[in-house]
Amino acid sequence: MAKKENRFEVVFKDGSEIKEEGTRQILVDRETGVHYLLWKSGYGAGVTPLLDSMGNVVITKSDITL
Repeated sequence: MAKKENRFEVVFKDGSEIKEEGTRQILVDRETGVHYLLWKSGYGAGVTPLLDSMGNVVITKSDITL
């Protein structure tokens, strides 16, 4: 069986799953370059595209492909 590559890369992680504040992560989609903010706390989680100061989606062009 072929090894499955991870599409998302965690580029930033902050916080603690033990504390009420939860954890915040920035994920980058290796295929599209789009950055996402992931917030996990307790049994809940939320994910949204990361926006710059102009309201545009943050995208990083990279050579990484799956």
